[in-house]
Amino acid sequence: MAGSTTGTILKLTTWGESHGPAIGAVLDGFPAGFDLSEERIQPYLDRRKPGQSAITTARKESDTVEILSGVFEGKTTGTPISLLIRNSDQHSQDYAELADCYRPGHADYTYDKKYGIRDYRGGGRSSARETAARVAAGAIAEEFLKSLGISFLFYTAAIGNVVIDSSRFDASLIGKNPTNMPDEKANEEAVALIEQVRAQKDSVGGMVKGVISGVPAGIGDPVFHRLDAALASAMMGINACKEVGIGDGLFAAYSTGSENNDAFYTDEDGVIRKRTNHAGGILGGISDGSDIVLSCAFKPTPSIAQAQETVYKNGVPKALSIHGRHDPVIVPRAVIVCETMSALTILDAMLVNMSAKADSVRAFYGKDK
Repeated sequence: MAGSTTGTILKLTTWGESHGPAIGAVLDGFPAGFDLSEERIQPYLDRRKPGQSAITTARKESDTVEILSGVFEGKTTGTPISLLIRNSDQHSQDYAELADCYRPGHADYTYDKKYGIRDYRGGGRSSARETAARVAAGAIAEEFLKSLGISFLFYTAAIGNVVIDSSRFDASLIGKNPTNMPDEKANEEAVALIEQVRAQKDSVGGMVKGVISGVPAGIGDPVFHRLDAALASAMMGINACKEVGIGDGLFAAYSTGSENNDAFYTDEDGVIRKRTNHAGGILGGISDGSDIVLSCAFKPTPSIAQAQETVYKNGVPKALSIHGRHDPVIVPRAVIVCETMSALTILDAMLVNMSAKADSVRAFYGKDK
């Protein structure tokens, strides 16, 4: 299977299936000499793991990460970092009925057409379970970026028709509320909505928003390797993500140039800044030094217990109700996936950027005099 590796200098490969013995990741190209242990990675996985609240799947996985290579005496060695997360709570029998038919909204049909074979136990590689491996690798990138003064604030901005109110924004609520909403009133309304759709054997979608602060200007490459394109690709590679916006995103289409342009000015310290940030921190595919702002729209969980119309592999019609343990909403657990995939993308772009100027290369090798 092609398509399981991403990155230019910092390369991530994930492997494993939802109902296999384990999933994992290999992170190649990470710099040597960085302090790293399982304890630095685990808090990120704890934010993603299932079974933590009434609005997530009942599947119980500890998502405990093991570092198999690339670290010696507590420091990265510059060689590939291999990460392992064992699966321990699979109910493969829940999927026996799906072996010969296609679930609406899933990748069953497309995998079958591409490969002529598919792992019907929870979707195999197309399962959201695979994102745990991305989070483990992305945690390493985010920890490194934090040491450079770059910070990440990702949260749930909407679930269904419940949208947070910026006047009630409280970042301290993000990790406390089951929805990961930074708005207590919206959180309560969203939980009620989730319970309502679940009672109707249905599911609901939503929106993740992220703000990345401290990225210096000049990161990203024009044309085919734009930073916004790379971030969009990383987000669209996440299961169930259907749309990505940078800055004003879709709303930029409804504005005028005078409304959408960000005016430049020089502050009291002589630093060039923007008065607004409609561009979301990226101009011409290159970071401009202001906050990078992105949003990701996620579709409703396709695994629902309502009867749906489908067909067997031979085309014979079938009424299907999907049973088993599934999230009634994907968004709260997708927050950390978006965050860590953003970190991987930005760190890779920063490593690429180190060779953008001849002076930088000469200085690195001590030839700048």
